[in-house]
Amino acid sequence: MELGIYSFAEMPVTDQKSLAGAKRLDELMDEIVLTDEIGLDVYAIGEHHRPDFAVSAPTIILGAAAVKTKNIKLASAVTVLSSEDPVRVFQQFSTIDLLSHGRAEIMAGRGSFIESFPLFGYDLNDYDALFSEKLELLLELNKSEKVKWQGEFRAPLNNIGVYPRPFQDHIPVWVAAGGTPASAVRAANLGLPLALAIIGGSPDQFIPFIDLYKNTWAKSSHADKPIQIGINCHVFISESSQKAADDFYAPYAEVMSRIGRERGWGPMNRGQYESMRSAHGSLFVGSPQQVIDKMMHIKEIFGNTRFLSQMSVGPIAHDLVMNSIELFGKEVAPIIRKTT
Repeated sequence: MELGIYSFAEMPVTDQKSLAGAKRLDELMDEIVLTDEIGLDVYAIGEHHRPDFAVSAPTIILGAAAVKTKNIKLASAVTVLSSEDPVRVFQQFSTIDLLSHGRAEIMAGRGSFIESFPLFGYDLNDYDALFSEKLELLLELNKSEKVKWQGEFRAPLNNIGVYPRPFQDHIPVWVAAGGTPASAVRAANLGLPLALAIIGGSPDQFIPFIDLYKNTWAKSSHADKPIQIGINCHVFISESSQKAADDFYAPYAEVMSRIGRERGWGPMNRGQYESMRSAHGSLFVGSPQQVIDKMMHIKEIFGNTRFLSQMSVGPIAHDLVMNSIELFGKEVAPIIRKTT
């Protein structure tokens, strides 16, 4: 099973946004380099267009990471494809692939935040249609140097070459989902790997979603090809369960309560948090052994081939995140790789 880290580069609440942004990106590069040095497999960067996240252009971060790292795969998490131009997405990731000598990946999704739609002049009523059409074009660009294509939301391409071409034969493209059945069906019918984000409830409740993906795949024209399933979760590790719980709670509750206010949820309290940390909850927060046990359960119920951990959730101290990454790479990863 591939193991890695993903980050949205969350920003601290401060009036000195430019200074805080520079500091946060310095920290982010430290986290990426450490992930590579300790032998993890993947680092993925999210895309957001809000003041509480430092990265709106993940391809620039990934390009910088390409020249600072040697082994890890470099992915988006996610590329909000509905409000992007697939031609530019392909060109940017091809460039990252060349810089990294074949380590770029695209995790394409519709996004759980909507700020990019008005920002780039798209109608939210076209939410799904935009993603479907643009994913189709991206896959065509990935297959062929010259493409003849016409759609509803973009100017047509009439046998035009798109450059540069990537170092790999094709850039791996994953479909990112949050549990919508149509996303599982789409990914399976297209023969694409599926990345599922589990950030609430119980992982067990997503068994039908993953089963739908597997069953649709089994009935498709590419049923003989191996399935790839990624699970993305909030993870934080410390030397003891209590220290992990105490260190992670305040920043986690802050960000979840802040986003909750926007979406009509109530504020998070410690009781809810501890329930989410329990054996069958969605939070992987605890000692290395606790995280190992929960990851083994995930592997058992989903048969996933990848697991990505988001550790910098909310305004958590950089040194704590670095320690968590190190424990993940040095204490959790060897056991997971040995037993899966």
